[in-house]
Amino acid sequence: MLELDRVHAYYGPSHVLHGVSLRARAGEVVSLLGRNGAGKSTTLKAIVGLVRVEGGAIRFEGRDITRLPTAQISRLGVGLVPEDRRIFAELSVLENLRVGERRQGWPVERAFDCFPALRPLAGRRGGSLSGGEQQMLTIARTLMGGPRLLLLDEPAEGLAPVVVRTLRERIAALKREGLTIVLSEQNLRFARPLADRAYIIERGEIRFEGTLAELDADDRIWRACLSV
Repeated sequence: MLELDRVHAYYGPSHVLHGVSLRARAGEVVSLLGRNGAGKSTTLKAIVGLVRVEGGAIRFEGRDITRLPTAQISRLGVGLVPEDRRIFAELSVLENLRVGERRQGWPVERAFDCFPALRPLAGRRGGSLSGGEQQMLTIARTLMGGPRLLLLDEPAEGLAPVVVRTLRERIAALKREGLTIVLSEQNLRFARPLADRAYIIERGEIRFEGTLAELDADDRIWRACLSV
């Protein structure tokens, strides 16, 4: 469904991704692991056209999307849940969901069924929600567009353990429904029960590709790229 082929990406003059290659098959959860600043967020932003790609190719369902505008990539069925959430603080929960609504996407009731904790908060302003509630709202808003590929940028960061468990359960349910997911994470404990395969990125380069069992067996790459 998704293929990055030797992608080079830049922030202004800064060369951030150095030949990143990555694949996600339909219905698969692929985890992109790495420390802060390794290039995880940049990879997701490159997929949706938010950073400049100057080399390589990005294909979605066989179509080259490397230099398409972000809005067009979104309409093709790629949804990004950004690390900084970007909810509309002055809009209500329901209004935030309506912003993401598309004709072929999810109805509001399905979003509330996916995240029941949001239902009683429908009239609350987004800015008054807790961090966990905002994260659920951001994911639900993205799902309102009916994406076939969901990009999650560190969804568990900074959240209480009980909220992290809820998010993991919801992502697992989306996986069972057949949604393809690329999960950017530095928290391996969060990603482990979800991911079919993993990539490790370090300084803008892919250093490992394989299953979580293969990663566990490779002590060298674990220590070099993931240990503190």
